[in-house]
Amino acid sequence: MTYNEAVEKINSLLVFGSKPGLERVQELVERIGSPDKKLRFVHVAGTNGKGSVCAYLSSILRAAGYKTGLFISPFVLEFRERFQINGEMIPEQDLADIIEQIWRVVLEMKNEGKIITEFELVFAAALKWYEREKCDVVVLETGLGGRFDATNIISTPLSSVIMSISLDHTAILGDTCEKIAFEKCGIIKPDGITVLYGEQPDGVYEVVKNAADERNNKLIVADISSVKCISSGLEGSVFTFRNDILFNGEEKELSIPLIGDHQLKNAAAALYTVAALIEKGLNISDNAIINGLAETVFPARAELLKSNPVVLLDGAHNPGGAKALSSLIKSHLDGYYKVAVTGMLADKDIRTALSMLIPLFDEVITVTPDNPRAMSAEDLSTMVSEFGVPVGYENDLRKAYRKARTLAMNGSDKNAVVVFGSLYLASDMRRIILSEK
Repeated sequence: MTYNEAVEKINSLLVFGSKPGLERVQELVERIGSPDKKLRFVHVAGTNGKGSVCAYLSSILRAAGYKTGLFISPFVLEFRERFQINGEMIPEQDLADIIEQIWRVVLEMKNEGKIITEFELVFAAALKWYEREKCDVVVLETGLGGRFDATNIISTPLSSVIMSISLDHTAILGDTCEKIAFEKCGIIKPDGITVLYGEQPDGVYEVVKNAADERNNKLIVADISSVKCISSGLEGSVFTFRNDILFNGEEKELSIPLIGDHQLKNAAAALYTVAALIEKGLNISDNAIINGLAETVFPARAELLKSNPVVLLDGAHNPGGAKALSSLIKSHLDGYYKVAVTGMLADKDIRTALSMLIPLFDEVITVTPDNPRAMSAEDLSTMVSEFGVPVGYENDLRKAYRKARTLAMNGSDKNAVVVFGSLYLASDMRRIILSEK
């Protein structure tokens, strides 16, 4: 099987959609040798911030000398980005070989009336690769939820991490933050350690605390007051951090390349998780923490791609992400003439996200992400027009970017293009932006 054939096999399962329950993926993984039983995990769930904290943690663990797997969803750069070891994507032929091996089992189960979904197959393949390559630790990002997420077949991880909770996927996860938190708490397993992002909507802490108590978990709340910003800009942030476990309890100056005040809070969650991992016996030095944070790479999350004009790319597609991006724009692009390029999936809370962001821009161009669930550029432009900002739509992504850049450059001496919305859009736009002179 070639790599392209493997990706076609994986994509062919999309038609079956998402099906709740862990029985199928559990059986699939058992039939390929239970690779999950030979691995150690850090399991991360949440509405926003989970990708960032996974990036921080995998970078720190790698700097500490651990062979570190990273499983993320969705991808931005290319499909293989979902599977990484020590920052390197899975080789094409390795993925093809593993999918060929697992595909036989998928067909056997199909003949038994057990339909495997795309995400279940991808996760099983990732586990097999991490086992084969003898990873020391795997940083595991959930997909949609927590309780019935395919990744939740693992046993008690080194740490469970619950990041920021907000309203997203409400038709599946619930229509309140408390209900969504309950679903995310599915990753809390017996006798473990749970780290909770320190800034949550009302009611979320109580839900997580109850789940942790019921399952005999030590609950660590990542206190955001332990982080003090020294400087912050489009190149990242410098801050001080202090808690009782790391750096012998002394205050330490640290830096991160990821942009935005919310990234300081995400870094705090990562640092408290490192403290939990040290408590579990991992050897993570001060230098590994310092260097790992500073070397973190995370495409399309408030990513600075160009400087003249400023071009920012961010996968803000729900109210939580929009709030974080809004804060970043207000802090770092005040006084700039700002043009937005945006495209959204129709099943998101689009209006709320737009209400936080659109009034910050001078002009907007809407586009259609390459996804069956996308809202059309024309329909999105109609929604944007309700906020009183000049808007047009464009069906060609490259033309949309070039138009936005021209509009921004004509606006003032300080100008910026901000591309935000679906991560499917971010994937395509990132390639386009970086290919432009």
